[in-house]
Amino acid sequence: MSEILSKIASFLMTILMFFQSLLGLGGKPVDPTPQNNTVKNVIFMIGDGMGFNSIEKTRKEENISVFNMDTFPMKGESKTNSANSSVTDSAAGGSALACGLKINNGAVGVYPGDPNNEVSHPLNLAELAVSQGKLAGVITTDSTAGATPASFSAHTSSRSNEYDITSQQMKSDLTLIWGTGAGSFSSDIASSNGFSVITDKTEMDALKEGSKSFGQFAHSLWHNYAYKGMPTLAEMTEKAIDLIDDDEDGFFLMVEGAHIDKNSHNNDGEKMKDALKSFDNAVGVALEYARTHKDTLVIVTADHETGGITLTDGEYKYTTGSHTGVNVPLFVYGKDGFIENGDAIDNSEVSIRTAKAMGCESFPQEIFVSAKAAA
Repeated sequence: MSEILSKIASFLMTILMFFQSLLGLGGKPVDPTPQNNTVKNVIFMIGDGMGFNSIEKTRKEENISVFNMDTFPMKGESKTNSANSSVTDSAAGGSALACGLKINNGAVGVYPGDPNNEVSHPLNLAELAVSQGKLAGVITTDSTAGATPASFSAHTSSRSNEYDITSQQMKSDLTLIWGTGAGSFSSDIASSNGFSVITDKTEMDALKEGSKSFGQFAHSLWHNYAYKGMPTLAEMTEKAIDLIDDDEDGFFLMVEGAHIDKNSHNNDGEKMKDALKSFDNAVGVALEYARTHKDTLVIVTADHETGGITLTDGEYKYTTGSHTGVNVPLFVYGKDGFIENGDAIDNSEVSIRTAKAMGCESFPQEIFVSAKAAA
């Protein structure tokens, strides 16, 4: 009798496992292909000072029906307050996007409780990428020592510490760092650390895969057209991707359009619109690449809004020459579920979710500056 019951139980278990398999509830799944929850490449794009109304002002006054940013499938908002203020600056805003935590205004990639980086600092996304074997780069229309590029390449108590920022960058493991010239830059030191120094579009175009490069461009880069032999931001983005996209582990690239902010500080709407169009063209380059490389995540956001652009009597007008604390755009392509449409999340959370998409479940991460400090 027990033998019969055993056979019946075995038969019922076989039937149960069969239906579980069909339903995907247990046993071998219906589709045996592993589900990859991580991305290989990340293109992280920051329109410095770009608020929703920066976009709408440009759309209305330039008669633009569709921006590249409009075509992203996931659209939400980022909250931009810093650790010590409801209105962030670019250093704290950039550091939150880079490191996954709120820090004080003016500081770059350091903990509020350890501003001089004496014990430890938070890892940034570019450093995370390098630790994963990826190639990583930072490009900007600002000086390479500017607050946003510094947030992805340095750790220091103040954005004004240009020498410290540039010194860290020249000794970094990044594959490329491009922007306008920094006064503290040394071609000799950069070259001794393996960087080729480039100063114009011709030299940029001549770079070969496998090289490291430090761009110290001589003139402005933010225009929506070629300017005095300099590349546009879209051309920089395209070339940078071409240089780092063949690594089998993938790449991380931060792209900043800095002059949406700079021109808005001056309430110069015409130049702001030019800078925003230039940035959106670079977004188009990144999006085109991602559409043909399905393992690529593209994030477009801002560190803060500048100018308090407001719709008044049918016109978009500046109301201040400073930053504001309003939420800023967050557009995502390439990672389902990164955000739900309409979500408003902290800027630090954008970084945490990016790290997770890269396969890092524990972010932010603390990096001790010495073995003694770690002990």
